[in-house]
Parts: sequence; C-alpha cells; structure tokens
Amino acid sequence: MKILIIGGAGYIGSHVAREFLDRGDTVTVFDDLSTGLRENLFPEASFIHGSIHDYGALLSAFRSLSTGGGDTAVVYLAAYKAAGESMVKPEKYSKNILAAINILNAMAEGGIKYLIYSSSAAVYGVPQYVPIDEEHPVRPLNFYGFTKVKTEELMDWYDQLKGIRYASLRYFNAAGYDSQGRIKGLEQNPANLIPIVMEVAAGIRKELEIYGDDYDTPDGTCIRDYIHVSDLARSHSGALDYLVREDQSLKVNLGSGQGVSVEEILTAARRITGRPIPAVKAPRRPGDPASLSASSALAERLLGWRAQESDLDTLISSTWNMYRGLAI
Repeated sequence: MKILIIGGAGYIGSHVAREFLDRGDTVTVFDDLSTGLRENLFPEASFIHGSIHDYGALLSAFRSLSTGGGDTAVVYLAAYKAAGESMVKPEKYSKNILAAINILNAMAEGGIKYLIYSSSAAVYGVPQYVPIDEEHPVRPLNFYGFTKVKTEELMDWYDQLKGIRYASLRYFNAAGYDSQGRIKGLEQNPANLIPIVMEVAAGIRKELEIYGDDYDTPDGTCIRDYIHVSDLARSHSGALDYLVREDQSLKVNLGSGQGVSVEEILTAARRITGRPIPAVKAPRRPGDPASLSASSALAERLLGWRAQESDLDTLISSTWNMYRGLAI
C-alpha cells in the first residue's frame, strides 16, 4: 500500500514511518520540518517538504500518491500540541482545525479514501472514571483538546458525505524510543515528563519540578498512562488494515492500561541512569487530575493490538539510550 505520512519527520511520525516501511509499504513523508528533523527521514521513504496549510501542496502530494492505482492512505500526525499554550494562543491552535479541513478536502479531491488521525486523550477532559474507555463523555479541558474533538467531528461528516474512512487514535502519553536505535533525532522542546527527566539526568536541566505531591494517589504524585511509541506506531498499521477490511471508521483509545506515578518514574530513572536527578516540589497545575489511565480493550478487540513494550523499564531505558550521549 502507498502511505503518505504528514508529520513523518517528527518524534511519533518517524516511528510510524519505520513501522510501515518494515512491513513493506511504500512510504512518503510530508513535513515542513518546523519541528520534524531531517535525521528522522529514512532513505527508503520519499520526502516532500510542504505545509499542511498549503492546500495546493497537499493536493499535489495526494494526486501523486494516487497515480498508478492501488490502495492509498494518509496518516495525519502534524499539529500544534502543547495543551497549556493552547489556552493562551487559541489563534495558533485554531490552525489545527483549518489544516484538518485542508487535508480532508484535498483527500476528497485527490481520491484518497483512508485516513489515520492522531487524536488524544485530551478529548475526555477530567475523568469521571478510570480506566477511561471510548464511552466516556468527551469534554475537553483545553483548547488543544477542543481542536481534536472538532477534527473528529469533521471526519465524521467526510465519512458520511465523501466516503473517507478514518481511524481516530486517541493517544495517551507517548514515550520511549525505537529499541533498535533507528530513530536518530530527539524530540524538540519536549513537554512530557519522561524526556524532561532524561534532560535532568543528562545535566541539560538543573532539576525536575514535581507539580503536586498531595494527590489522592499512593505516593501523592499524579498517575498517568504511558505507551511506548513503538507500540503506538504498530497501532497505525493495524488501524489501516481494519479500515480496508471492514470499510468503516472507528475511534479507539491507545494506552498501556497501567498507571504510573511521577515518583515511580523518577525512582526508576535514577536506578536505570545511575544519575541523582534532583527534583523539587512545585504547586499543582490547574486542571491536572490525580489519575489517568486508558482502557484499550476496544483496540485489542478490533485491531488485535496490545501494548508490548510499554513496561516502565523499557520506556525509561530506551529514552536514556537517546540521551546518554548528551550527558554532561
């Protein structure tokens, strides 16, 4: 199958590109390299330098993809993704929705039927129960989550009106790196816990701030569901197979199903890296729930997917393998 991966030079995108290449698909990466990295481009994949805000560039890429017949699909990963920033710069994050419209219109005009979309657990907002399943109410707490909800609604309409079948994959917390070391570029300006811990371990940051240690959890720190990025990448190929086989769209959660606390991550990181990793307590951040974890039972049932590399030691060690060369 011919696959065009929008944002395929980024952290998650490069792992997804590797997954499709490994199974023998023809892969083209479409990326503006604003956050993606050239070192994450594989020689086996074609590359188009373009912007998701350039309708003409998208349409040209999609028409090229569909030339010659055969099944074609788009994997849509590129977006602004910092939840906190979205609350102070909604004008920036609204471009996520505009880009989605561009992509859907160009797919319809270019004759491409299948779309894999990177959604987020941010669509759910404050959990009413855990683990969160797909029946949980969708009530985002931040504008970033709102853009994910609106894009899913747009895809619902394009499914109904244009026959574009989509899989919306609601990621929980992606972490880790390819165990074979084939991804060369580090995520730029990380905002997630594990790479920040690694930056402290490497001496790039002075200390880790722990936002709240008085939550109703066993050790007082927040609990989150971390999924290894390679497990995440495998779900994309499984989701595409489902769309082709069943000819119907779906929305599924992707998580390990196991909650891990900030303190547990810090303890494991100190053990694995052999570094002290200084940490200080900081006030709670508004809107941070005590615990978040996913039920991925639907993904397991429909896609035959299950997290395989998302144990805590693998998450930490595969990330440290990327950072240890930067250690001061």
